[in-house]
Amino acid sequence: MLAGRKKILSVVGARPNFMKVGPLHRVIRQFPEKFLHKVVHTGQHYDERMSKIFFEDLELPKPDFYLGVGSGSHSEQTAKVMIEFDHVVERERPDIVIVVGDVNSTVACSLVAVKKGIKVAHVEAGLRSFDRSMPEEINRIVTDAISELLFVSEPSGMTNLVREGISEKKAFFVGNVMIDSLVYFLPKSRQSGLRNSLGLDGRNYTVVTLHRPTNVDDPLRLAKIFDMFEHLSSSASIVFPIHPRTRKQIGEFGLMRRATAIPSLQLIDPAGYLDFLALMAGASLVVTDSGGVQEETTFLGIPCLTLRQSTERPITIEQGTNQLCGEDLGIALRRAQAILGGEKKIGRIPELWDGRAAERIVEILLKQV
Repeated sequence: MLAGRKKILSVVGARPNFMKVGPLHRVIRQFPEKFLHKVVHTGQHYDERMSKIFFEDLELPKPDFYLGVGSGSHSEQTAKVMIEFDHVVERERPDIVIVVGDVNSTVACSLVAVKKGIKVAHVEAGLRSFDRSMPEEINRIVTDAISELLFVSEPSGMTNLVREGISEKKAFFVGNVMIDSLVYFLPKSRQSGLRNSLGLDGRNYTVVTLHRPTNVDDPLRLAKIFDMFEHLSSSASIVFPIHPRTRKQIGEFGLMRRATAIPSLQLIDPAGYLDFLALMAGASLVVTDSGGVQEETTFLGIPCLTLRQSTERPITIEQGTNQLCGEDLGIALRRAQAILGGEKKIGRIPELWDGRAAERIVEILLKQV
């Protein structure tokens, strides 16, 4: 390694992490005399076909380390990541570990690094749902408490960190790296043939993504969600890329036959990043419980209904196109029908969501690492 060159390990654990590390990798590699950048894939969420598509879509190199952790309870998964990542850190001795988002790999790798005296930089710091029943909220709070550098995507994040007693000197409002990926790949996504293959070109359609336990682990709740789809299917086609966890629950609850019988509802396998971006960009409405989708729809100006009680991304509601529907699916149905009838919430793109967040992060790393 060149004298004075700093080694960075970036951690990805789940597919949304790829969209955040991708822009960082593209900027970091512009400074080969300053940084050696390696990517660690914990395998927390792993599907060989989908991971390959995501890495290719996002122009990421093959991971330098693949830990193969797999699924398990939150405790099992966190422990496995810690054990395996400890071996990588012992071997590599990085100067800094970059973690992104709020998955179990985020908090696990942060703990390992900090206990070994290695700096941690948390990208997407400060987001809070104020709902500690969400495992992601615990991951966010713990990771922020032990990180040395905190890169914040929206103003609420700065407010939350200060409230929790974290020094303002550690926190930097840099914008949203997920939007960096969207801006960079949106032109390329227009080459996707997915909409055409699904017969959606020139038609109104709704995109659905659901995977959180509150929506898919209760058979009555899931059945009511399909009730909503039955009502909406007369107004627009519905495309539902099914998360593996959601597909499993639909099958176990005996709802698959009912789902496939709903007119205009298409259940498809999870799409690659470029295909999903194209699908989302052409939609009349998106219904989700994902965090990142709330941000992407806000940037794209697509109406979004979030089937959750709270959101850690309040700017998508305050300034964007997102609406929080809570547990009342009747509210969600009425809002969806209004949107499909032309009553759309008009939003705007938040400050620093300009495709240059990774540049601002690397500029800070050049000074701080």
